[in-house]
Amino acid sequence: MCGIAGIIDLSGTRQIPPGILQRMADAIVHRGPDEDGYLEEPGIGLANRRLSIVGLHDGKQPIWNEDRSVVTVFNGEFFNYPEAKAHLESKGHVFRTHCDTEVIPHLWEDHQEGMLEHLKGQFGLAVWDRKRQIVVLARDRFGICPLFFSIQGDWLLFGSEIKAILASGMVEAKADLRGIDQAFNFFAVPGPATCFAGVTCLQPGQYLRIPLGEARRGNSRATPERKWYWRIDFPDWGHEDPETDATKLVDEFERVMLGAVERRLRADVPVVSYLSGGIDSSIVVAMAAKIRGQSIPTFTIQIMDPKLDETDQAAVVSKFIGSTPVVVQVGDSEVLESYPELTRAAEAPVIDTSCTALLRLARAVHQNGYKVALTGEGSDEWLAGYPWFKVHKLLGMLDWMPGITPSYWLRRMAMWFAGSPPGSVAAMDKTYETLRTYTAFQDIYGVMGASRLRFYAPETLEKLADYSPYLELEPDLDRMERWHPLNRAFFYSGRIHLGGHLLSLKGDRVAMNSSVETRYPFLDEEVFNFLARIHPSWKMHRFTDKYILRLLCERYLPHEVAWRPKGMFRAPLDSFFDHEVPAFVDQLLSDESLKKTGYFNIEAVKYWRDLSKNDQLGRFKKAPVELGLVAVVATQLWHHQFIDGSLAEISSHASTYRPQPALAAS
Repeated sequence: MCGIAGIIDLSGTRQIPPGILQRMADAIVHRGPDEDGYLEEPGIGLANRRLSIVGLHDGKQPIWNEDRSVVTVFNGEFFNYPEAKAHLESKGHVFRTHCDTEVIPHLWEDHQEGMLEHLKGQFGLAVWDRKRQIVVLARDRFGICPLFFSIQGDWLLFGSEIKAILASGMVEAKADLRGIDQAFNFFAVPGPATCFAGVTCLQPGQYLRIPLGEARRGNSRATPERKWYWRIDFPDWGHEDPETDATKLVDEFERVMLGAVERRLRADVPVVSYLSGGIDSSIVVAMAAKIRGQSIPTFTIQIMDPKLDETDQAAVVSKFIGSTPVVVQVGDSEVLESYPELTRAAEAPVIDTSCTALLRLARAVHQNGYKVALTGEGSDEWLAGYPWFKVHKLLGMLDWMPGITPSYWLRRMAMWFAGSPPGSVAAMDKTYETLRTYTAFQDIYGVMGASRLRFYAPETLEKLADYSPYLELEPDLDRMERWHPLNRAFFYSGRIHLGGHLLSLKGDRVAMNSSVETRYPFLDEEVFNFLARIHPSWKMHRFTDKYILRLLCERYLPHEVAWRPKGMFRAPLDSFFDHEVPAFVDQLLSDESLKKTGYFNIEAVKYWRDLSKNDQLGRFKKAPVELGLVAVVATQLWHHQFIDGSLAEISSHASTYRPQPALAAS
């Protein structure tokens, strides 16, 4: 994994303003501390910061094809690199390095934009075709690697992180309320809007085509076009794989999973794994041990709360496979201490405080001398692993008579018990009308989304009145109506919870903050294709989640682990409220700071915070109100870090990202 950045003149062949590429690359040095590389010629500049994992000694980027007509910078890993290289060499292509990056310019020679269908792995990349005068930016299918871009006049800037774009001096850090609203609806910012005005997140499975030749021929300014090369898809309802033989299906699942783990063990440096004790990370570690013939090093988080601590469960797996894990302890003090760093790494409000645990886990991996870690994310999203899938199924069973929907009234009652503010039911109805259905993720997001109505200032609500964060994802609603209801929910879990949250706030952003690459066997293309085509009853069997995975786990793990109930990995929300509150939280929530940002209703924040402090929220209101308050703190902290460093007496990087007038006007 690395970091890439660049600048493109959409109007033709102007010289790149001096110093820009260096500043952009320096802003993401944590993504690639091993090496840097640059290309600068009229109209285009490319930069790379390298974390060397494959081809350690000869993989310096940018990398060219034989005649230097195609060049690339690349962030990520191609796990089919050996096979792809052998195939290309058999067709006459000549390789000069041992690095997986080099397959890109050769595949481009053969396929141009169709190249993306041949890339298997995780990536954000840029390709410059000198002959055809085309630039392409692209992102992997599931959104493991980030890629952002911003158009400023006739300049297009891009980077693996927004910090690279802001460091150019050509983009002012200003808030985009759409990104903030995504955070309040989804616990994440899946895009394409970001929290920064004028900065767009390229979506998973998308590429940006920039025809520079149009401008260079003097015809017009080059017009970038976003295109899809891949989308999450499922068979039509009733047309799933009809196989009913459990042994055959588990055999096939085992084959594709072993292949996925084996490919992700490929590296010229040691590979370790996260291990929580749940079945997802446990099966990954167990399969890695089978492939290697011995256990790989493991790293485990210990949440310092008896109700949330899973280390005993992880120890069962560790003992079984013969591993002694490095244990990283995280409690209230660690959450509060790491929160500003977490926000800067994420470049967005972070509402899930357990992300600090992953930040510290990656730091431990780095401190122990490692660069690559396997992890189990992706299983829950394709196999109904979260408790709200079961709740949603139970609610749906109540609606067995046509025209009678008890589940709707139960949802309304749940909102009433949770103390949801006026307008929450109308918002729920509007989402249903927009998406034509309820899914499990709408249920959980509806609880969080109610915080908008509780805490937003009237002006904020007015500006967002016509905005739908769901439609921002560009769902193909007609296609989705043909899927099984469970698969419809998987689309939103994959695009929002997986892409926007687990792979970003708990994945790339916190791991690469410590120069660590995370790899995801459950996000292998073969694994997804297998799970997508099988019948949903193999994913949730009655009320047993991840059913086919549990059958597979019986072959590799103790029975108690294979059938262990899902445990939600989380940290205590009350770190900000029930203990000694750090000064920066009070400062961020002061009337003065809330007035400066203007996002929130000052009186509402004060009222609900007082109730929380005095333990007057009651059993059902406590969690949703505290989630909303954490979101307010997180948004204020994000604003302090990137836009206005005067909100609190803690470090801020806002001054670093102020635009340079001469560049902004160019």
